[in-house]
Amino acid sequence: MAIRLKDEREIEKMAAAGRVVSLCHQRVAAAIAPGVTTQDLDDLVRDTIREHGATSNFLGHHGFTGNICASVNDEIVHGIPGNRVLRDGDIISVDIGAIVDGWHGDSAWTYPVGTISEDAQRLLEDTEASLHRGIEAAKSGNRLGAIGHAVESYLAPRGYGIIREYGGHGIGRRMWEEPHVPNFGPVDRGVMLRPGIVLAIEPMVTLGTEENRTLDDGWTVVTADGSLAAHFEHTIAITRDGPVILTERLPAMVY
Repeated sequence: MAIRLKDEREIEKMAAAGRVVSLCHQRVAAAIAPGVTTQDLDDLVRDTIREHGATSNFLGHHGFTGNICASVNDEIVHGIPGNRVLRDGDIISVDIGAIVDGWHGDSAWTYPVGTISEDAQRLLEDTEASLHRGIEAAKSGNRLGAIGHAVESYLAPRGYGIIREYGGHGIGRRMWEEPHVPNFGPVDRGVMLRPGIVLAIEPMVTLGTEENRTLDDGWTVVTADGSLAAHFEHTIAITRDGPVILTERLPAMVY
C-alpha cells in the first residue's frame, strides 16, 4: 500500500482547499429550507468555488454531473443534484469537494430541513459524534484500524446500521488515495499512522439496516429498507501534535 506523506507546506495547501469547502458548507447551511431544490444548492456551491478560484473535484469525475453530492433521507451517498424539492422534515447530506492549486479538500455534512423527527435528530447528532471519535483516534502511532474501531464502538451499542461497503480514504493530489478508511473493525489492524498522512474520515450511518443498493442512475446509494441515513466527513492531517481538521466548520452565517 503506497501512502505518500505530505510535508507542512503541502498540508497548508490542502488547508486552503479545505477552507473553500468549509465556506461552501457555511453558505449551504444558511440556504437549506423547505422549497429549496438540490440544484439550488449545487448552483450555490458552484458559484462559491468559482469565486475563490477553485474547482469542484466532483464535477465530471467518472461522468458525475454535479458540483456536490446531495443525498436526501434514505440516500446514503452520491445523490445527484437536480429538481428535487426539499420538504419540511427531510434530512440532506451535502458532500462538497474543492481543488486549489492541485490539492483536494473534502467534507460532507447532513443537515435538517425545517423541523425533523426526534429519531432523525438523534441520528444526526450521533453520526457527527462518531466522526469526532474517529478523528480523536487518528493519532500518530495508532493503527488505521483505531479510527474505524472508535466509530463502531460509539455507534454499535446505540443500534445503528454502519455502512461497510463505503468509507473514508486518503486524499491529496487526488480525491481518493490510499488508504481506505473503514468505519468498523479491530483497533490493531492496518497501516501505522504517521505525521504527514492526510485522510478523509466519513461515517455513513442508518436508522435501520446496513444493507444498501445503488439506483438505476448508477450513482445514488440508498438504504435497502428505506431507513434514514446520515453522512459526516472531515479531511484531517495527522501531525506530531495530533490530528488537525483541514475542513473545520465555520460559524453560522448571521443575517
